Amino acid sequence: MSTPVTDTRADEAFFGAVPSHDGVRFRIWSPDARRLTLVIHSGAAAGEHPLARAESGVFETWVRGAAAGDRYAYTIDGSETLPDPASRFQPEGVHGPSEVVDPQTFAWTDTRWRPRIVNDLVVYELHVGTFSPEGTFVGVEARLPYLRDLGITAIELMPVADFAGGRNWGYDGVALFAPSRAYGRPDDLRRLVDAAHRHGLSVILDVVYNHLGPEGAYLPRFSSRYLTEKHHTPWGGAVNLDDRGSEHVRRFILDNALHWIREYHIDGLRLDATHALIDHSSRHFIEELVATLRGRAGRNVVIHAEDHRNKAGMIEDPAEHGWGLDGVWADDFHHVVRRMTAGDEHGYFADFAGTSRELAAIIRQGWLYTGQHSRHMNHARGTDPSHVPMHRFVVCIQNHDQIGNRAMGDRLHHTIDAAAWRAASVVLLTAPMTPLLFMGQEWAASSPFQYFTDLEPELGALVTEGRRREFADFPEFSSPDARERIPDPQAATTFENSRLRWDELTQGDHRRSLALYRQLLALRREYRALAGDNRTAGQATAPDDESLVVRRSDGRDTYWVVARFRSGGTIGLVEAAAALDVDLRGLSLELVLDTEHAEFAEDPPAIGPPAGAGLDITFARAGAVILRER
Repeated sequence: MSTPVTDTRADEAFFGAVPSHDGVRFRIWSPDARRLTLVIHSGAAAGEHPLARAESGVFETWVRGAAAGDRYAYTIDGSETLPDPASRFQPEGVHGPSEVVDPQTFAWTDTRWRPRIVNDLVVYELHVGTFSPEGTFVGVEARLPYLRDLGITAIELMPVADFAGGRNWGYDGVALFAPSRAYGRPDDLRRLVDAAHRHGLSVILDVVYNHLGPEGAYLPRFSSRYLTEKHHTPWGGAVNLDDRGSEHVRRFILDNALHWIREYHIDGLRLDATHALIDHSSRHFIEELVATLRGRAGRNVVIHAEDHRNKAGMIEDPAEHGWGLDGVWADDFHHVVRRMTAGDEHGYFADFAGTSRELAAIIRQGWLYTGQHSRHMNHARGTDPSHVPMHRFVVCIQNHDQIGNRAMGDRLHHTIDAAAWRAASVVLLTAPMTPLLFMGQEWAASSPFQYFTDLEPELGALVTEGRRREFADFPEFSSPDARERIPDPQAATTFENSRLRWDELTQGDHRRSLALYRQLLALRREYRALAGDNRTAGQATAPDDESLVVRRSDGRDTYWVVARFRSGGTIGLVEAAAALDVDLRGLSLELVLDTEHAEFAEDPPAIGPPAGAGLDITFARAGAVILRER
């Protein structure tokens, strides 16, 4: 039996199939449809059930006898039958029927869990399918003790929303509420989150609201108003946030965000490519999303955004007329390090000289571009971040984009020498910002992270062609034969090559890199002076184009981080300190860490601690030291 629904609880999911003790409420938005029929394929309520249509184009019904485990779909105007756009699980893939899931049956054990404070985060980004040999949520769960002992405080899962095929980066998701069946069932994700909390780890989930994947995106078939031609993005028409029907699109996305927080106990979200969430409403959608999560999550959640525009208002407090995000991926840090150590100069790297003076400016203020003209973008980029606490800048020296969007998926440490890699790692993990590591970075993993898909053959061939055409302007791929060397995203080997190789941890340079990361993260955890900073400015100076000096202090302990990025040389600390209005004369410094020590370097040169009245530090090659005032 099916009946219309006229009321719901304030804390209940608006869209999708929501079970109760004796039935299931089904609700979907389809303003273009005249008639919707629910088709339940299994269980006591199997059969067809008409849905009642409200004036706004929302269809709904409640079906007695329907229950968790039932599989269902919707028939539009008596023609095509499609899965639920708000499905909680797609056991047969994104083209198959949806499954009713009851989140209330999972036995959580994390009632006493309290998430990490936002300035205490060390984020570890991972892809579920390639992180472990299993390629599943269970595989990630098994390695949580390793991540805890490493010194990570939050894991960030790349998008898990279900996608076409059996492998994908996650940014082609089409079933936004359904964890991919390639990784396990919904309760497997819940068990992963529950276990992470037992180990003291927060869980951040990467979510994609700016576009849908190219295969299996049935949401626009239910409503042509989900996308709008009013704005355009790299994926075509934009998600409709300010055109006709946008109130239901906004609600759909808000419902999705709340569902991850409530039904999976996720501690926070990373919003993908927020520059492509185009909204000219009086209240921008991201501001509404932040306020909604803050008001209805029932606990503190962390919300980060990926956005290259350097807009300080995104991470300023609402009291300062900001959007209130906890952090934004601040790419300038990565771009300067990459240009300085590896020499990249194409695309957005052309906007950077790759000097330690640029890196010092970033550590002082959060990002480099604060309104200057960008040659790459051909317009001004950035705003003044001087009111933003430093920990709200999320920085890295590699992430999924900066590796996977390279033709061969090579990592930074595949390109530069080990000494420069160690120096960059020290600066990253002692910066006053929030550091982000990409899986395997800590042991300088040999595996690349290449771009992979598993789309239907005709569409997949277009993706492969487009991927290779994308690099035609790069000198090393200017010829068709050279472009053929670029890994085929559709090939299973491209996916397999991207898996981490866990047997490397105890081997040679991998073991030494891991030892360095463990020591750096232990120092960051033990000494508040080396963690994320609530202050709105850092202290850094560059004695020359490849030397950097950073001062970190919490009023009790004071540390000096000194680095050379390309070659050896001498740095005078007294002069560098004077540039920061600090007088080091008469003080003694204790060596805390030296990247060229035998524990971290295969062939350590003789680099001693600072000595003599001049407090000069001489590097035989690239490297970094951490010193503590005594």
